[in-house]
Amino acid sequence: MLKIWKITAVLMLAAMVLAACASPAATPVAEPQADMCMGAASGDEITMLYQWAGQEEERLNQILKPLVDACGLVLKPESTRDQALLDTRVQAGTPPDVAFWNVTQLTQYQDKLKDMASLGASQDAYITGAIDPGVIGGKWLGLPVKSDIKTIIWYSPVNFQAAGYAVPTTWDELVALVDKMVADGNVPWSMGMESGDATGWTGSDFLQDIFLVKQGPEFVMNIINGTVPYNDPGVKGAYEIYGKWAMDQKFTVGGAEGTLSTNFNDAILKVFSDPPEAFMVKQSGFAGGTITTQYPTLVFGTDFDFFVIPGAQGLQGGSDWMMAFSDKPAVKALVSYLASPEGGVAWAKASFDLSPNKAAAGNYTDAALIKKAAAFYAAKGFTPDIGDTIPGGFGSAEWKAIVDYLNGGDLDAALATAAAVQKEALGK
Repeated sequence: MLKIWKITAVLMLAAMVLAACASPAATPVAEPQADMCMGAASGDEITMLYQWAGQEEERLNQILKPLVDACGLVLKPESTRDQALLDTRVQAGTPPDVAFWNVTQLTQYQDKLKDMASLGASQDAYITGAIDPGVIGGKWLGLPVKSDIKTIIWYSPVNFQAAGYAVPTTWDELVALVDKMVADGNVPWSMGMESGDATGWTGSDFLQDIFLVKQGPEFVMNIINGTVPYNDPGVKGAYEIYGKWAMDQKFTVGGAEGTLSTNFNDAILKVFSDPPEAFMVKQSGFAGGTITTQYPTLVFGTDFDFFVIPGAQGLQGGSDWMMAFSDKPAVKALVSYLASPEGGVAWAKASFDLSPNKAAAGNYTDAALIKKAAAFYAAKGFTPDIGDTIPGGFGSAEWKAIVDYLNGGDLDAALATAAAVQKEALGK
């Protein structure tokens, strides 16, 4: 019996040794999970308000799944396009834990928002200029999550080739190409901007891209901060370039009337109809979805494609911003995850537009997003939309200036009126 006991004891000791040796191997798995959760416990809830629905909502859930699975978090989302709902919740003192909304809300709610750095985000994770609009009063109040670039022109490679046109590589080459198309009896641009109460925003985007060509990103940012008034000579010069193309039916479909009355989505499609009504349309990255929805057989890179506006010294783009009204552990986990390399990679792989998180680079799988990402990460400066960024109703004032100008109004008067709104909004 003693012999059997000794053998049993040896076996038990061996098992204990093996167990002791095995436990360190499990530790590295547990530690990153704990770090990811930032102290949040399984079952902790995060209330969220955003404008996404359908496929966009599905992609967000795909991105957040690793965090949710690792920490056992419970997401309580609500989707709405009505910003008044967010306003009501904030004013009542019952805001969501986080909201994914527009940059102007960062200023609007600045006294109620938490600093992103205190929630676990690092500015070093983002490309140059991406987070700048989210810094309000010296505090980093917004995390840019879903971005799109606007400084691009969509065209049909097949139609270009058939007409003998080449993609321009400089601004002068673009101007020469436009003139060559007119000389050939072709219409270069489709520039429709009708968008209900927001009519004029496509013109605003086009003008900002001209600013980027002629003056550069600093000029754009100085308009946004009020250092450069909206009636500056540089602004007027861009309007005159834009107006030449937007008001003459030789340069754009339908001339001024067509620019003002054609819906912005219809303007995209005119370039890819059979036969095409124009050869180019300047529009944001979302245009690819508009094209494939209407013409599902068209192939990116062959039937439709885009090029960055040649000569632009930076890119114009827009972002959806994450803002936090709570600093509870579950919110810290969400913020730190989205700002982490893992969050950036997950965003890219979900094909939910672009992420300004540097780690997203090289992880896109959609052909159009791969090309957009290459321009996005190589940009020397990423500037937000002027109208979306300046508060106090400036966006509407800018659109009105554009519409008034295209309707034959006095340009100096239109710019002076918009500049007055800009001054009042920024307190300059």
